[in-house]
Amino acid sequence: MSQFQLAACAEMLWRDQPIEWRVKRLTELGFGVGLWNWPDHDLNMLEKSGANFTIMNGYLRGRLADDAGAEELLKTAYETAQVGKRLGVERLNLHGTGLGEGGLPVTPCEVVTGPMWLKARDTLQRIAEMGEKEGVTFTLENLNLPVDHPGVPFGRAEDTLALVSSVNHPNLRLNLDLYHAQIGEGNLIELCRKSLPWIGEIQVADVPGRMQPGTGEIHYRGIALALKDMGYSGPVGMEAFASSDPESALEQFRQTFTV
Repeated sequence: MSQFQLAACAEMLWRDQPIEWRVKRLTELGFGVGLWNWPDHDLNMLEKSGANFTIMNGYLRGRLADDAGAEELLKTAYETAQVGKRLGVERLNLHGTGLGEGGLPVTPCEVVTGPMWLKARDTLQRIAEMGEKEGVTFTLENLNLPVDHPGVPFGRAEDTLALVSSVNHPNLRLNLDLYHAQIGEGNLIELCRKSLPWIGEIQVADVPGRMQPGTGEIHYRGIALALKDMGYSGPVGMEAFASSDPESALEQFRQTFTV
């Protein structure tokens, strides 16, 4: 049995099956279930599924670093928190700005100014306080800029770590995505070590291709052993496509993180 709490993103596996089937199968296989956008799904079905929902997008629209965007983010994060409580979702995920079609930012940003940093921190402080009041935990996810998400502000892991550690609130944690970090930054074990006090979840996929661990260049077995040595026993979510059979991909993931 893994010392980590293993989960997988339902949207990225068995893509020819309805979401109800995917949620059920992940649960049968002993994995927690990650979701993306809750308005795409039948909430009554999800509520009755008995699944352990580990993470889902924690907002519908909004941005961290300007007044109008922050108000929209707070509004839709509050709405999402009510859904999260209904489904028992453990973490509600945020990004530096709202993402649209293909994961591209709705409002691209090439230069992040000092005032934008201050506003982003203020917005996240408000998010954390709202999370405490509502009894939910929000996470801030790093994204890669060169391949998947150009123009997203505060996308690098060093950015998300700076913001979350500055707020330093138990209802705001890091969603440390090692797939994105490998593309943008590398040095993953040391990144995990620096981030450890603020990690809410670690997400994994291999590079290139964004498929299950063991299909690319990242030595995930070494990362799993390093995390164990650091004393980390929290969630590890596979946000990845399967290179072939999804159940084989999930077993490969499980074996890699069973240490």
